[in-house]
Amino acid sequence: MKFVHTGDLHIGKIVNGFSMIEDQRYILKQVYEISRREKADALVLAGDIYDRAIPPADAVVLFNDFLTDMVRAGIPVLMISGNHDSPERLGFADAILEEEGIYIAGVYKEELKKVEIADTYGNVSFVLMPFVKPASVGAKTSGEAVGNMLSMEKGGKEDNIDKDDMDKDNTNKEGEDGIRRVLVTHYFVTDQGREPELSDGETTIHVGGLDNVEASLFDGFDYVALGHIHKPQKIGEREVYYAGAPLAYSFSEAGQEKGINLIEMGKKGEVTMRRIPLKPLHEMRRIRGKLQELMQPEVVGAAQVEDYIRAELTDEEELIDPIGTLRSVYPNVMQILLTKNERKESMDYISRPEEKKKSIPQLFLGFYEMIRGEKPDEGRMKVVEEAAKEAEAKEVEGMDV
Repeated sequence: MKFVHTGDLHIGKIVNGFSMIEDQRYILKQVYEISRREKADALVLAGDIYDRAIPPADAVVLFNDFLTDMVRAGIPVLMISGNHDSPERLGFADAILEEEGIYIAGVYKEELKKVEIADTYGNVSFVLMPFVKPASVGAKTSGEAVGNMLSMEKGGKEDNIDKDDMDKDNTNKEGEDGIRRVLVTHYFVTDQGREPELSDGETTIHVGGLDNVEASLFDGFDYVALGHIHKPQKIGEREVYYAGAPLAYSFSEAGQEKGINLIEMGKKGEVTMRRIPLKPLHEMRRIRGKLQELMQPEVVGAAQVEDYIRAELTDEEELIDPIGTLRSVYPNVMQILLTKNERKESMDYISRPEEKKKSIPQLFLGFYEMIRGEKPDEGRMKVVEEAAKEAEAKEVEGMDV
């Protein structure tokens, strides 16, 4: 058995005002080509198919084209809804699509959808667990929700076991029946409290561990295909993996190699995972220096000019339309950071009781340094001192009246 694991496609995403549709089309073509080249028995998409609950029309068209290619190639696609998806919209026509090898777990319907695919060693059972808000399954936390859904799954399995078979051969216990099981889900999974590595592109908010799902809940599965976190990583010592997003969606992911997980399963207990890299249409890249330095031909020519760029400008003087200037040679500049402004923002200015004891010129001096990042010149200080003396004189006159 061989299958491809990916997720967090976020089709239709806009990053810093740039539509990622063409980038996503480019990367999905690679996923399709890898699946064909490796003769995969299935493609697993672990949630966040779209970037929002109501995806734009071009996102739906792109995903439709991708699924059509997969069906024509004869490769089954197994997918679940993530926290960014609308379960009902993603699961539209799911029963009909199963006839073409497209298996969708959008809305949770009190039991987990299971898909069995046969190979030389028997069946591999794929259990599809979509993202579900805890309250909808009578739980207070995500961990409790996952535990509830898995316990119902195990309970249902036990109900279907023939008692005579149990008497003949006690091999129907979880993990002892020789059936290989793969769980596909979309949660914030931790290992004994250790959290996965995040990037700036993550939009999940974690409050007091309520979103945490312990990996130990997945005991009994031979492989767990996770979505939700954009950086590929293994969680703990079990075969529990985030494949990561196939594209970088923030500059914190710049330089991070994206790819897919290729899983090969032999007989029970034999699982190997191999990363296959993906090449983006545009890299996300940071450049740093003075504006004129970054415009030099040797600097511009050092990498692809059409990369998505975050420019960190170190100029101290005022710049006129720096983003327009940069885009004359770097057309896909997404962000500009003026480092002198960053320094100003990082300076702490805290009002303390001692501030009340300072004179007006001293207060002005501190405020000016906080805002401008430098001391005022003598001329400015002289004006402030004279204004302060004049104000103090008027205050004394007022008290004498």
